[in-house]
Amino acid sequence: MTIGDNSSVGNFNTICTGTIIGENCTIFHNCSIGEIPQDLKYNGEQTGTTIGSDVIVRENVTINRGTAAYGTTTIGNNVLLMAAAHVAHDCIISDNVIMANMATLGGHVEIKEYASLGGGVLVHQFCRIGAHVFIGGGFRAVQDVPPFILAAGEPLRYGGINSIGLKRRGFTREALTNIKKAYRKYFRSDLPRSSVLEKMKNEMADSAEIEEIINFIETSKRGII
Repeated sequence: MTIGDNSSVGNFNTICTGTIIGENCTIFHNCSIGEIPQDLKYNGEQTGTTIGSDVIVRENVTINRGTAAYGTTTIGNNVLLMAAAHVAHDCIISDNVIMANMATLGGHVEIKEYASLGGGVLVHQFCRIGAHVFIGGGFRAVQDVPPFILAAGEPLRYGGINSIGLKRRGFTREALTNIKKAYRKYFRSDLPRSSVLEKMKNEMADSAEIEEIINFIETSKRGII
């Protein structure tokens, strides 16, 4: 177990062997970090949990170590895990992610940078949440959620682009327009999504945002909401 400089740990926490915590982290009270996973395939193999720097872990958060599949559960820098959030085995959480109270991740979930999960959000195992996504509180994701969007409803569905979050992070008006046009094509067209994706590749302006959207969709294994 390693805890970085200027990190603080509150009362009644369990931090297990194989856990690495970076600098300037704040672990509040009654948390369980790096305990064995709730995966019946786990057979005592040596795995770990890695937490970056400037991470805030509020009360009653649980973070399970990895399994032989990935080896490590990974949490990036400047992440906020609010009270009673759960991060299961082999999850990969990128930098600047927020999980509100009681948000829960199944095993092998991947959350990209600047994504935010509202209170009580449930994410099915092996799902991916794209960068800059905002999922409204109380909903569940059972398929991949592509980058830059708002998602809500039951079943979870596209609710527009996360324009406020993107503006706060310096995205240009042109970038916002391109993202909005791409998703209008993808989610609102009467054509099959595979056909729409080909049209996007051939017709949309070449930009980092469009490339990220197309790559995310093409590499999805669970399908897109």
